Amino acid sequence: MLFDYLTLKLIWWLFVCVLLIGFAVMDGFDMGIATLLPFVARNDDQRRVLINAIGPTWEGNQVWFITAGGALFAAWPMVYATAFSGLYWALLLVLFALFLRPVGFDYRSKVSDPRWRNAWDWGLFVGGAVPALVFGVAFGNLLQGVPFEFDAFMRSTYTGSFWQLLNPFALLTGVVSLSMLVMHGAVYLQMRTEDQLNARARIAVRLFGIIFIVAFIVAGMWQYKAIDGYHIVSMPDPGSLLTPLDKTVEIVAGGWQQNFGRHPVALAAPVAAFAGTLLALILSAAGRPGFAFIFSGTSLAGVIMTATVAMFPFVMPSSTVPGASLTAYDAVSSHKTLNLMFIAVVVFLPIVIAYTSWVYRVMRGKITEKKIQEEKHTVY
Repeated sequence: MLFDYLTLKLIWWLFVCVLLIGFAVMDGFDMGIATLLPFVARNDDQRRVLINAIGPTWEGNQVWFITAGGALFAAWPMVYATAFSGLYWALLLVLFALFLRPVGFDYRSKVSDPRWRNAWDWGLFVGGAVPALVFGVAFGNLLQGVPFEFDAFMRSTYTGSFWQLLNPFALLTGVVSLSMLVMHGAVYLQMRTEDQLNARARIAVRLFGIIFIVAFIVAGMWQYKAIDGYHIVSMPDPGSLLTPLDKTVEIVAGGWQQNFGRHPVALAAPVAAFAGTLLALILSAAGRPGFAFIFSGTSLAGVIMTATVAMFPFVMPSSTVPGASLTAYDAVSSHKTLNLMFIAVVVFLPIVIAYTSWVYRVMRGKITEKKIQEEKHTVY
């Protein structure tokens, strides 16, 4: 074994965080642009500009989502099983929304009828906005605790409903997620377009950047004042093979602030969220979208790390039986599985990053209405 069991548990917690950030940064601007599609573009050529700005790369970006799901299944099988059974309808909603993306990209321009194309424009909007919103709603529910428990055979039972997931705090965190991804997409759109589309993208960056900052502050204050956190009272050696029922957990006021108090360096995460957004807004307004994109990505990473660091080591807290909460210590696969997966990640992740970098280098440049008109039979 390359590492001891506890070290691998922590490494895989970090890996999952990295995959979530990679998905948000790489596929997030695809969802953001799809959300903006019916509003920023004013005619068919302009809509095709938006679609072709992400057309060559969206499938590669989707790999981050698939990889995150695969890593969740392999590294945290109990989290995967509990989430995909208890949150079934929410995840099914995301899945059906995502179905509209490949179909919309491939079939929208096959028929010239404006009604056909307009329908697919709204289909792509749903495929971008719904997942962005639901992912934020999911994080909001995790911070409040999810109503599930285990029986003696470690079979999970979810006692909530789909509509309970749509509570006010979770909807607010959904607004945080949606606004930050639309801002990120607008920055990328500003980087890839010219003239009117570029100007409208700049306005969208400012609008959704402000919405994000306000929503993030309100969500943070709400969580600080009214959302109790979770605290492990006692548990066996975290480096040993555990089940979720081996520990004692209590719900305490201010529980999600404890990690920031113990490790002040963790405050870098919310600072990155705020500073990244402000710098993205300033650079976008100054006509430097390339640098703005870097800082909007930094903002996304800061938001995700703020939530995950606050909850650590909890991954999926239980509001029904706190002791059944799933953590990075007791919801993981075996020592050998984590070790083999670590080797696979070390080998293949650099290849994926190198290939993705090459693709973006080849596909760089502006997408214009003139190019769409000249290549209308070969582009989306």
